Amino acid sequence: MKLLYKPFAVIAGIVAGKAAGKIFDGLWRLLARETQAPLAMEQNRSWIGVILASTLKGAVFGGVRAFVDRAFATGYFRRTGVWPGKDAKPQGD
Repeated sequence: MKLLYKPFAVIAGIVAGKAAGKIFDGLWRLLARETQAPLAMEQNRSWIGVILASTLKGAVFGGVRAFVDRAFATGYFRRTGVWPGKDAKPQGD
């Protein structure tokens, strides 16, 4: 039953990537007042700007991915009764 979750995981990854990209772009425009975040290989950008943009992007993508993965897994569990991830380990071991 867990194998049937794979297509949902792929869809969740696509949804998370698209949503995180939009959220990051909006946050960057709001915080930096620039339309494009700096890339590491752009010579005319500052170190601080590049590092801050990359850190913010990583945090947004990580958080959105966790949210979407958890939401898809919860929905799958409610419909099938099978948790698609790792089973919980007993407490106290």
